Amino acid sequence: MVDQAERLRDIVKQKNIQETVQPPEVTSRVITVTSGKGGVGKSNITLNLALAFAKRGKRVVIMDADFGLANIEVLFGLVPKFNLKHVFDGEKTIGEIITDGPLGVKLVSGGSGIRELANMDERQMGMVIEKFSYLDTIADIILVDTGAGMGNAVINFVKASGETLIVTTPEPTSLTDSYAVVKAVYNDLGSRPLFKVIVNRADNEVEANDVFGKISTVSKHFLNIDLENLGYIPYDVNMLKAVKRQEPVFMLFPETDAAKSIDRICLKLLGVGAAETAGGIKSFLKKFTGFFTK
Repeated sequence: MVDQAERLRDIVKQKNIQETVQPPEVTSRVITVTSGKGGVGKSNITLNLALAFAKRGKRVVIMDADFGLANIEVLFGLVPKFNLKHVFDGEKTIGEIITDGPLGVKLVSGGSGIRELANMDERQMGMVIEKFSYLDTIADIILVDTGAGMGNAVINFVKASGETLIVTTPEPTSLTDSYAVVKAVYNDLGSRPLFKVIVNRADNEVEANDVFGKISTVSKHFLNIDLENLGYIPYDVNMLKAVKRQEPVFMLFPETDAAKSIDRICLKLLGVGAAETAGGIKSFLKKFTGFFTK
């Protein structure tokens, strides 16, 4: 009897421990993709990178955060019926506005809702953040495709992100604008954000390394920020062909140099230390809106 009673107490004790210990909150890895200027292929790289992640077993959501142009939708050949504005107006849930793309990649269309997101008060934002938390349950990686330029929304998306991919090209104006993004964020935050550079449309690796070297050198010298070189995507006429057909090059021409380069960048991003940047969409949005209220 004593042994049975003792075993019963042990079972109850173990059950209580299991019920009080909560599992860790599941959070996604939020990666912001920006450029500082338009026309460098930022959105095209975002959607193809999403497909590369998906091919390697990751659940991916793209949040189109450009309320001026719906580039991701056009490049995917998708026509979403709803966007974030419908969520903010209480007409739809986050799950109901998601559009399914190739390989299971999901798209959240921002529309004019992104503009409203920047103007919400603390109470409204609290309600919206809870709605967004759904994305953490369906995504391992959330790619935030910002608009072009240096507007407040773009800079605040970058500041709120655990890591930012800067897409640049060998053109001098693109280099200047890319550095301007780094400088603007650093001056505002006074910290060392995690910036990773992708050089697009380079003639070869030598040119790409030269481009990265220039932006890296000035960032280190004037801001004491170390940039990470993710690699480059060569100029490839198949990228243009894919855009015209509204199909991702990663699927339409998987054996091309451009598609293979995107896959190599994907592998680098999935490398050692990747999980350390997984802060979740709720944390990201709290930071984002907090910058507007300061």
